[in-house]
Amino acid sequence: MNLRKTVLEMCVKAGTGHVTSCFSCVEILEQLFYKIMRPEDVFILSKGQASPLLYAILADKGLIDEAELWKFAQKDGKLGVHLDHHIPGAVVTAGSLGHGLGIACGMAYADRKRRVFCLLGDGECYEGSVWEAAMFAGQHKLSNLIAIIDYNRLMVHGKTNLSPQFSKWFSFNWDVVTIDGHYSQLEIKDCYAPKVIIAYTVKGKGIDFMENKWEWHGVAPKGEDIERARRCLQEIYFSKSS
Repeated sequence: MNLRKTVLEMCVKAGTGHVTSCFSCVEILEQLFYKIMRPEDVFILSKGQASPLLYAILADKGLIDEAELWKFAQKDGKLGVHLDHHIPGAVVTAGSLGHGLGIACGMAYADRKRRVFCLLGDGECYEGSVWEAAMFAGQHKLSNLIAIIDYNRLMVHGKTNLSPQFSKWFSFNWDVVTIDGHYSQLEIKDCYAPKVIIAYTVKGKGIDFMENKWEWHGVAPKGEDIERARRCLQEIYFSKSS
């Protein structure tokens, strides 16, 4: 499945959706769901605005009906802009930011034999609840907990800067790794502490006129911008095929 194309068309049809928030973490979720995660593992999408991307993957995995994708954020559909735990594979209800890591901590603490992956947004890391959870995980040495931060350096009203926060993860006894979120391979190795992977990404990756523009947060293309966005993704597809 061409995840970027699917997400774009879902949001265009609905007239809403966080396209750029999805596009910054496509490669991360592709690796998790198609290469890394085992059946007993758990994935928690804390940055719930990236729901269309997760829905597309869940449909590809057969957990939800693909027809529901085309009713995203519509009255006759089951898939909302933010996640609902009633959707198979969604695990948690997400929308209010800062809750996912705490839930992931609880699940990792309750069953040390399964790995729990949690994807957070960088703007979300300004929430105090994230650091309460981080402290808990470090104190209890939740080595089966892997947090991934989609560090696209933008949020709804401007830029983010997580650099001052990096040392906090170390101080809370986390294993800290930084990667290129679009081109690096996620390395999930056994360790004796919770792990945070800070993935440098580009918000809106793949649609040049939407990349690194906070004004496109939570906005689906309309009018002539729809075809412009489609052409961008088509160029990427052909470049990968050649």
